[in-house]
Amino acid sequence: MRPYLGTTMNPILVSAVLLGLVAGATALGFVWKQSQGRIRRTDGQTVVRIADIPGAKRFARGATLLQFSTEVCAPCRATHVVLGDVASGRADVDHVDLDLTHRPDLASRFNILQTPTTLILDRKGVVRARIGGAPRRDALTHELERILAA
Repeated sequence: MRPYLGTTMNPILVSAVLLGLVAGATALGFVWKQSQGRIRRTDGQTVVRIADIPGAKRFARGATLLQFSTEVCAPCRATHVVLGDVASGRADVDHVDLDLTHRPDLASRFNILQTPTTLILDRKGVVRARIGGAPRRDALTHELERILAA
């Protein structure tokens, strides 16, 4: 009796399957990339209490940029710089950075699925917008103007 050696694979079929997997992964990557940094306006139903933000004493007069990050997140550092620059240029905007590395309970409380994530809060703590990923400075500034004008 001969030992079973299996069947030979069709190289064209194998190539087609691999090409299909690469194309699918590339398409998913483009979709994911397009969603990063996009500002999504919220329904205004979620309210953050100042007690929910460790170390914070009050909300800013205009808006608070609440950033969630982790120690090992490279885009978080760049986001910190952008949000800090935008907030420092305005007296009515504050930037608060919460590190989730040692506070995973905050990720659950605020439904954070990725870092960086930024919530834009109005002066009453109402979440007006949410940004998953690193925000674009011009889009952030435009959204802040809209929120502050309301």
